[in-house]
Amino acid sequence: MKKYFVYVIRSLTRNYIYVGISDNPDRRIEQHNKGYNRATKPYLPFEILLIEEYSDRLSARTREKYLKSGVGKEYLKDKFTPE
Repeated sequence: MKKYFVYVIRSLTRNYIYVGISDNPDRRIEQHNKGYNRATKPYLPFEILLIEEYSDRLSARTREKYLKSGVGKEYLKDKFTPE
């Protein structure tokens, strides 16, 4: 059975957090760090903040949409911004 992952990465050089979904987060994050993704290329390099595993794509997509929402972005900011 295929698993899906929601991942959150943060730019080490700028104030930018990216939320994505993949069935292979290690490969996907490596692609981000190599500049293969046009949306994230200007923000290289990245560190991993969070990887969550889901048993189906719909659950992972629901979580991804939440984390990309205003409330979700506030949650990530609160959780990962040093005090």
